[in-house]
Amino acid sequence: MEWIMHGRVIKSGHARGKALVSPAPIGFLGGVDPETGIIVEPGHPLQGQSVAGKMLAFPHGKGSTVGSYTILRLARNGVAPAAMINVESEAIVAVGAIIAEIPMLDHVAIAQIRDGDWVTVDGAVLRVDRPGADK
Repeated sequence: MEWIMHGRVIKSGHARGKALVSPAPIGFLGGVDPETGIIVEPGHPLQGQSVAGKMLAFPHGKGSTVGSYTILRLARNGVAPAAMINVESEAIVAVGAIIAEIPMLDHVAIAQIRDGDWVTVDGAVLRVDRPGADK
């Protein structure tokens, strides 16, 4: 099954990959290892999972403004998300996406996206494909 959603463009671009969905906010400084892309925040629902190459959907960011630089480090180390999708963007993640050149949308109902869905971001359009779902 495939459907289209729309969001507000924070950083324009095109990306495709498997969704990694968090019900909880993500703090990049201290919450994601910039060398490996693995979420290391104790108790986080995605602890131990890698954001590398994923279409990372989460409600919003949290934490220090240095989180923007952590997102840039993820990109420079080749372990950044392919794109970031938020319910509501905030400055830390938005700046990180812009300086790291990672496509980013917000105003998206991420509850409709599941881990493993194939997601394509193209500008403000988000295409979601759920393999094996009834058509």
